[in-house]
Amino acid sequence: MLENAFSGSRNYWLWVGFLLLVLFVGFLYYLQQFTEGLTITGLSRDVTWGFYIAQFTFLVGVAASAVMVVLPYYLHNYKDFGKITILGEFLAIGAVVMCMTFIFVDMGQPLRILNVFLHPTLNSMMFWDSVSLLGYLILNVIISMVTLASEKKGIPPPKWIKPIIIFSIPWAVSIHTVTAFLYSGLAARPFWLTAIMAPRFLATAFAAGPALLILFCLILRKLTKFDPGDKAIQGVAVIVTYAMILNVFFFLLELFTALYSGIHEHSLHFKLLYFGLEGNSFLVPWMWTSVTLAVISLILLIVPKYRKNVNLLAIACVTTFLSIWIDKGMGLIIAGFIPNPLGKVVMYIPTFPEIMISLGVYALGFLIITALYKIALSVRRELKY
Repeated sequence: MLENAFSGSRNYWLWVGFLLLVLFVGFLYYLQQFTEGLTITGLSRDVTWGFYIAQFTFLVGVAASAVMVVLPYYLHNYKDFGKITILGEFLAIGAVVMCMTFIFVDMGQPLRILNVFLHPTLNSMMFWDSVSLLGYLILNVIISMVTLASEKKGIPPPKWIKPIIIFSIPWAVSIHTVTAFLYSGLAARPFWLTAIMAPRFLATAFAAGPALLILFCLILRKLTKFDPGDKAIQGVAVIVTYAMILNVFFFLLELFTALYSGIHEHSLHFKLLYFGLEGNSFLVPWMWTSVTLAVISLILLIVPKYRKNVNLLAIACVTTFLSIWIDKGMGLIIAGFIPNPLGKVVMYIPTFPEIMISLGVYALGFLIITALYKIALSVRRELKY
């Protein structure tokens, strides 16, 4: 099956070539970081987790979201998701690889990541997060390869794969729950010290991930013979709608708790995000953009007439994805460090090398997803050559 990834149309190779170029440029900047250290980034003694870890946090949610098509298809026999289940699993594989790569580039000395496994600390959330991510990657690779190979041969999947699929469902929830525990367990960071951090993470995951999956399905339907069916797309759209509503609701709960209770340390972080603090207003336009996009997405998703319009649904998915990416992929992590535990407001802005390395990681992930989707569509003989 792998040979299918090495054949394709001119447009396919142009896209692959573009991703390889971005990946190469990102790798060159990573070599600079490897040589000079993290001093080329905007990180400091006060802000030790920045753009890299923010992308890791966001992409863990994208990876976990595959469960939203796997669960209805395998547990509830919702056959309309039959064509997109493999796409969700392949999206999870690409997202997990990006997650692990962002952790790798965030390490000042990347070989230190081996210490997590060579000298495991069982009460460390970092250890369990590493185990959950690696395990989830292995599960998705096994499930997707076995089911796709069976489909190619025209036979039912072997019976032993069903328990593994069922086991992967709670495992998917666990990878983002453990990631949330990384933050909510830090008592010195009041912005993250909340019991609903894990539910917030899951709500954003089940909105952003399926929204991206819908966009991929619409793109594939336009460029290839693949058609997941309107019923499948609308089914995923309903999932995105409810998840986005929960995401906004959880955010308002956090806002109420911080502002109404008058917890000064907690409210400072929200002030930083939406109004700026002591001259540090880098995140303000981004966060208000996130709010605006969230409102637009809710309007387009909640109203059935808009949601059933394919063009408006595509806009809703883009606004949902971007809104959550800004909130979770920038604001959530950075704001947790500003002000620091001593009340000092420090400046953090991602540097150009930091951004280019991140784009390189995204290029790697999309290259993997492109190759896997090419294999899946070639096996189904639905690709237009």
